[in-house]
Amino acid sequence: MRLLKQLVAVAAVAFVGGQAIAAVEGNDALTLLLGLSTAVVAVLVYGWVVRRTERRSVTELARSGAGARITRGLLIGFAMFAAVIVNIAFVADYDIDGLGSVTGAVALLGFMAAAAVTEELMFRGVLFRIVEERTGTWIALVLTGVVFGLMHLLNPDASVWGAICIAVEAGFMLAACYAATRNLWVPIGLHFGWNFAAGGIFSVVVSGNGDSEGLLDTSMSGPALVTGGDFGPEGSLYTVVAGVALTVVFMWLAHRRGHIVPRRRKAVIAQAAPVTVS
Repeated sequence: MRLLKQLVAVAAVAFVGGQAIAAVEGNDALTLLLGLSTAVVAVLVYGWVVRRTERRSVTELARSGAGARITRGLLIGFAMFAAVIVNIAFVADYDIDGLGSVTGAVALLGFMAAAAVTEELMFRGVLFRIVEERTGTWIALVLTGVVFGLMHLLNPDASVWGAICIAVEAGFMLAACYAATRNLWVPIGLHFGWNFAAGGIFSVVVSGNGDSEGLLDTSMSGPALVTGGDFGPEGSLYTVVAGVALTVVFMWLAHRRGHIVPRRRKAVIAQAAPVTVS
């Protein structure tokens, strides 16, 4: 029941914010304002509903150190996407024709902030965290990653291949990031850094949502398995490899830090085992 209440609360903010942003399409300043407002309200609503349904402090969104954690995530996300673009450029045609649209990048900043925050709160803050309590880290990672990938089938130029890529490179990787850090700020920063680098800086298609107008005026062509085709670089094999690599690193960190939650059945058996006194 708490999963449903928390999910509905955050999803409601995401829906209202998304509708408001769509209503002012073309107005870059309002898009920025509404996007950032949606992100802030979503964080506040998540904190409120978690405190109300779980009677605890929302440690995964602790204010202390939040800025440093978001920055860390931003740098990882940007570096990951930049590495993917460089690799694609070696094999396919990725051309920078000049400067793009500063105002377009500003609008994307707001849009991507709203998307990154609401999606991380719903998928890692609610779904992964609560499913993990019942099934353990590994099963929760797979289940919520698959759901995250399936959600992207609703995008305009979506494909089954694109959804599979998103599940592996983003769904699994972002869940592993949360498992390693046990806070939502790093995955939020990583998610935003990746998306804004893609659309706001390198001006490529993001998750099948059409061309982006970012800081650079670019064009890209080549084999779909390399460039991602109509779905964008997130459908590229290079991105899948990068996502898998980061997932392995994050899960190694989670294991090293003792953050892996075992399967519930095993935990119960261990608790029920008789204690032998020598």
